[in-house]
Amino acid sequence: MVKIVLATGIYPPEIGGPATYVEALAREFVDAGHEVVVVAYGADRSDAVESGKWKVSFVSRRGGPPARWCRYGSVLNDVAKDADIVEAFSSMSCGVPVMFSDAKKPKKVLRLGGDFFWERYTDRGGMRGLKDWYAGRPWSRFFVQKILRSFDHIVFSTRFEEEMYEEQYALPPHSVIENAVPAGSPVLHHRHEPLRLLFMGRFVGFKNLPALLKAHEGLPEVQLTLVGSGPMEAKLRRLAAGSVTFLPPVSGAEKARVFAEQDLLILPSITELSPHVALEARAAGLPVLLTRATGLSETLTRGMVLADLSTPERITEAVRRVQAEYDAVAQAAASVLPVRGWADISREHLSLFAHL
Repeated sequence: MVKIVLATGIYPPEIGGPATYVEALAREFVDAGHEVVVVAYGADRSDAVESGKWKVSFVSRRGGPPARWCRYGSVLNDVAKDADIVEAFSSMSCGVPVMFSDAKKPKKVLRLGGDFFWERYTDRGGMRGLKDWYAGRPWSRFFVQKILRSFDHIVFSTRFEEEMYEEQYALPPHSVIENAVPAGSPVLHHRHEPLRLLFMGRFVGFKNLPALLKAHEGLPEVQLTLVGSGPMEAKLRRLAAGSVTFLPPVSGAEKARVFAEQDLLILPSITELSPHVALEARAAGLPVLLTRATGLSETLTRGMVLADLSTPERITEAVRRVQAEYDAVAQAAASVLPVRGWADISREHLSLFAHL
């Protein structure tokens, strides 16, 4: 048995890839007989709860980054002093506290499924994709380099991001552990009239949602539903002016119901490295229209439609193309994906931990 500390920025009931990933991984590790502690930010919380099988220590987000990092680091020093592994799921919100942690025993692993500084750039209105942004040699490269070199191993979720980081940084040992592919029985979808178009995820800059709303103005015969939450929600509601349905985040049976009732999931992100929701929709048989700027492998995008979705005009064109070819698109989406479960993800992590 080993003790594993999972350091994350978000954790359920908050939504987002790292929250889903950490909870699922914790469950697999515990079921394999290991001790797990999760450290996560929790709005104004500063407490610890028992999830049933593992402990979750929440850290308040109050104050600026230095204050948050200090609180997070203090919790890490307490829970990780006798740990064998600390795995961080963000380079900044958790990576910085891990870098300065006093815990000397554990091996330190950083799992990357995004790029913090690029995402902040898009939150401020930037529209360059991840590759183009790095071509501009951003100043943040020097700070990120320091963080990366403080870890014993880097885990990337896609070869796409790993190659980019190999070009930009002097990396410690690193590898790729792709995301899970949800199990499911894809159901053939028959389009509604009007077409029901769905976005599901975080309302943040790199998702390119203002462009989607602008494109919707040129698609009056299409019903658009946005499911999720995030810092851009108020702005998106103003831009939509009542023509779009907004729904709160969903999970479990409710998410399955939403997938069953819709005709097409669209993810028009500037860059979308490893979108789990696209795989969930595909496992349910819901057709997916995904930005071509994705890190998902060819195997995982089989049955999806990839297109340039960078501008409203291109989004409109791509949606109309799917409308015209919907029966063939739906047939492709109803084919079975190769299953890659959380047990597979857990085994690959534990193999890495044993090597370290």
